[in-house]
Amino acid sequence: MIIIGIDPGIATVGYGIIECITNKCRAIDYGPILTPANLSMPYRLDMIFEELNKIIKYYKPHDMALEELFFNKNVKTAITVGHARGVEILSAVRNGLDIYEYTPLQIKQAVVGYGRADKKQVQYMVKTLLNLGDIPKPDDVADALAVAICHSSSLKFKDLFLMK
Repeated sequence: MIIIGIDPGIATVGYGIIECITNKCRAIDYGPILTPANLSMPYRLDMIFEELNKIIKYYKPHDMALEELFFNKNVKTAITVGHARGVEILSAVRNGLDIYEYTPLQIKQAVVGYGRADKKQVQYMVKTLLNLGDIPKPDDVADALAVAICHSSSLKFKDLFLMK
């Protein structure tokens, strides 16, 4: 199964594409989708939509896994990221992908085994689990791969329960 993980954003959207066969996952591609700060919001959203569509059409993932929106105090940032998430979800829908959302706690639990793990622990485990030479940069990319790994783990558990 091919999974695309997304770390939503407006300036930087992290994406990570993994292929999982039985208990083994490997990274197929990963990187950032970057939008210039000097562009207005509608044009940045259009760039994200177009780039994500190209990536999905090329790699043909089955599922999209996204990190749920989480924010503490900055409502304006949350609304902006919410717009980007909407475009990312629309891209998945338009391309026939199933969409799954995971909380930061669920992602850390699946990748590190501890829901309160820090960013460096998650990045190290992403590198280790996918047998990468280096920790993917920027952080949004490592986070996107972590979301994809989390989804692959949840599918394994789902399969175990379906077998019983």
